[in-house]
Amino acid sequence: MSHIKGYILGDSPDAARRLAIQDAHFGDTSEALLDDLALKPDDRVVELGCGPGSFSRRILARLGPGGKLVAIDASEGLLKQAPRRARRSAFRADAGRHHNARLVARRRRRAGWPGGAASCADRGVFAWPIACPLEAGTRVGFIEPDFRTPLARLAHLQATGRPELAPLGVWAVAINNLYLANRISPDVGATLAQTLKTAGYTNVRGDWSECRSDGMMIENMLMFYDEVRDRLAMLGVMTADEIAEQQRLLRALDPGKLPAAWGIFRVACDA
Repeated sequence: MSHIKGYILGDSPDAARRLAIQDAHFGDTSEALLDDLALKPDDRVVELGCGPGSFSRRILARLGPGGKLVAIDASEGLLKQAPRRARRSAFRADAGRHHNARLVARRRRRAGWPGGAASCADRGVFAWPIACPLEAGTRVGFIEPDFRTPLARLAHLQATGRPELAPLGVWAVAINNLYLANRISPDVGATLAQTLKTAGYTNVRGDWSECRSDGMMIENMLMFYDEVRDRLAMLGVMTADEIAEQQRLLRALDPGKLPAAWGIFRVACDA
């Protein structure tokens, strides 16, 4: 995806806050993916799309003193935050102490793959490594958000007595259109398991689950609009006035009475 320059959303400290909220929503699925990968304390792990390091912390918590995490991201702004955020809570759950696994943060400048990894993990960065050569036996895991499937339920609920849910659907359509405007398919997760099988990966396992809806989900949506307001307007997806109105409607929602507005795909396999 060499045509995409930088992170499609934002890379500011505020964006890091949004990604931390996203990590909380992805928490159960993230830990399930790491279970699928069966990390060993001395594994060398490559993480694609590390962002500010939220998922990196989960990986480091599973590694021992002999382990190493190579965290890669295209966004320099987010990458600078990764080592500090990841190390802040990198500890062994069983021992309650820092385990000294090595973290190496790298900028992704071109296609390619660091060799010698026992496992690689990709969370929400559109499945970079499918076409990259991996050593046989490398364990591979992907998490991809799904902003499309829940639209069917949201539309049904709006049509059957809950019109106040409209801003959830508008937000999901906006992020889908943002992806499409940048020539990124929002359907990557839906076809990922079969794509991996077709590409020759083995032991492919796939799962889909809903992300919970709460006050943090609303904050995530509000911050999304703040981060990409100008880009949405430039691409003709939404005007600034439309965004302001959608933010007002989102703030009016009762976070305790909301259906899931997005889901998540989890896929693990072996190279």
